[in-house]
Amino acid sequence: MQANKINFLQFLQGVKQFIIPIYQRTYSWRNKECKKLWDDILSVAQNDGIPTHFLGSIVYASKSVYQVSSFTQLLVIDGQQRLTTLFLLLAALGQAFKKQGNKLEWDKICEYYLFNKFEHYDNHYKLLLTQNDKKTLISLLEESEEPEEISPRLKENYQLFRKWIDESPVSLETLSRGISKLIIIDIALEQYDNPQLIFESLNSTGVDLSQADLIRNYILMGLDNEEQTKLYENYWYPMEQSFGQAQNADRFNRFMRDFLTLHHGNIPNIEEVYATFKAYHQNKAHTPMEQVVAEIYQYSRYFTRMVLAREKDVDHKNSFENIKILEVNVVYPFLLEVYADYEQKRLSRADFVAILKLIESYVFRRMISGLYATGLNKVFATLAKEIDKEHYLESVQANLLQRSGSARFPRDQEFQTAFVVKDIYNFLRRHYLLSANSISTMALST
Repeated sequence: MQANKINFLQFLQGVKQFIIPIYQRTYSWRNKECKKLWDDILSVAQNDGIPTHFLGSIVYASKSVYQVSSFTQLLVIDGQQRLTTLFLLLAALGQAFKKQGNKLEWDKICEYYLFNKFEHYDNHYKLLLTQNDKKTLISLLEESEEPEEISPRLKENYQLFRKWIDESPVSLETLSRGISKLIIIDIALEQYDNPQLIFESLNSTGVDLSQADLIRNYILMGLDNEEQTKLYENYWYPMEQSFGQAQNADRFNRFMRDFLTLHHGNIPNIEEVYATFKAYHQNKAHTPMEQVVAEIYQYSRYFTRMVLAREKDVDHKNSFENIKILEVNVVYPFLLEVYADYEQKRLSRADFVAILKLIESYVFRRMISGLYATGLNKVFATLAKEIDKEHYLESVQANLLQRSGSARFPRDQEFQTAFVVKDIYNFLRRHYLLSANSISTMALST
């Protein structure tokens, strides 16, 4: 690994292209990150006593290690957010010079920093993002028609920079001087370096990256380009879309925690999902990565049907909605396995519906009886391993009904006694009680 301090604008010069690999998260900087960068640049721009401003590091590997190219192509391992944001700022500054009639400065920004003038197609752009980000950035740079699926963060931040430049108290030349003071640490990886280990050391706390980001990078980073593309396009990208991409990374984190709970029987802390997944994968070291990802993708489909209202079957959908209203998320590891068994014809539709109703009844009766979620995490983390799948429904019924103490299934008498004195007005799940779909659950005899 080679690390050097270098002026950021000098770093961009020359015929080269920075490529964001498909395993990297999409652009995600918000207003506050852009404002911090903007304020820093304005500050150094107006202070002759500050010769430089350190921006951070940009870590990359030469793509020529994997693929021969006619010019330098660099795979960005870390630093893509600040790199992309500075491209947006440079593009906005160039447009401001163009609007002012200063063609020389506009041409200089384009030819030195944004484009490879004599290259064509994708090679024309110095920064190549991934998926919708790629099309959106190109449309902003070219001032062309927006793609149908635009990346809102890119557009919003570009427009912010245009606005801030127009309203800036300093001249465009002064702003350019501020940008010219930016310094980065240029970290070039050698062929024998392990990008994943370096990536983890730079993001060891996971503060800037979600657990979903870390897992995706862990899975894809170590594969060759062809395998990366295959797994990302066939499994990971559709899964990201189903969860809502970066805006709903917490949903993916929840799913992965439930997936890992199902396989381990222990519930990992939500902040330790990535570490738990690594341990899970290392125990499956001889399993092809495609098989691992395909399984995650399949279970994610079950999860989104249950949690994000994607279910087509009306009876199933009603039960999933009721369970969602009850807000007892600890049931989902068990439901993932039951759904998988139902899909694989190990469980009849009638028995599947009956199990869903049984779970509803168990959870709701406990709430009315004042038991709430006490001990339920352990119940549902291991329930799938404790039942006899040759007698699926009967085994689930027996398992729940034989539980005692804080994990018990309230019988009719206990439930009825608690129900008539329950302060329903202040009961947090009263909307479940009033829904038509819950009536059969309340009346379910045990």
